[in-house]
Amino acid sequence: MFGGLIGSTNRPGVDFGEQMLNAVASQSIRHLFTQSESVEVEIRCHPSSKLLQGIVDSFKMNGRALVIRREFEAEEMSFETDTVSIDPASLLRGQLRLRQPTQAVAQVVLTEDAINRAFKAQLVQKRLQNVDLEVLTNLSGGEPISFREVQLQLLPDNGVRIKAFTDLPNRADVPISLEATIAVEKRRRLAFKDPQFISNGIPDDLQGLSKILTDAFAQILNDMIDLDRFDLDGVKLRLNRLETHGEKLVFSGYAEIQRIPGSG
Repeated sequence: MFGGLIGSTNRPGVDFGEQMLNAVASQSIRHLFTQSESVEVEIRCHPSSKLLQGIVDSFKMNGRALVIRREFEAEEMSFETDTVSIDPASLLRGQLRLRQPTQAVAQVVLTEDAINRAFKAQLVQKRLQNVDLEVLTNLSGGEPISFREVQLQLLPDNGVRIKAFTDLPNRADVPISLEATIAVEKRRRLAFKDPQFISNGIPDDLQGLSKILTDAFAQILNDMIDLDRFDLDGVKLRLNRLETHGEKLVFSGYAEIQRIPGSG
């Protein structure tokens, strides 16, 4: 029964119990993601007789090129726990069930390109289309406004530069341009702090209008990114810090693991 599960996890120095755990967990964890280039799971349990008590020493997961909810990409994601309590009987059914929720140290790496593709995702587009903030409808004669062609550039020291366009009834292709500092709020939200209108490249006759639109767009961004909207199945991510590194955005925090997803 377990031969097919163990597969490539059969490594020197890893006993049968750990091989079985790693194989079952790898199959289950892959179901968190729509796609994945690689998902490596390492579970330590020594001696393996502790499995009969449902005690695991540690649990690690490292994934690359992951797709979440079909539209959101993470270049890397990892988490690691200390001791975990599991249901040993579930292993015999090819599953891994937790007896109680656990927390894991977590890290997520996003690329600038992936972030820009995320602005085209349906979940994000719903926040950018037909926006009816009063400051916007005052400019459009009462009609809602939509934003498009959003482009984000990561800057040093947690900075971002964001450009976009919108259309008004009497003026198309109005540019929006801002710089801000991104920060973590309440461990689950991204905030765009101290947004500044960037006038470079914007025609003089549009700068006043563009600034109003840019300020409103910054408000929309601050109401948009809440990690609870991107929950994995049974896993909630919570952030402690973030850092920009070139064209990558690195989040550090922890994962609240309620359950390991099923394999069916």
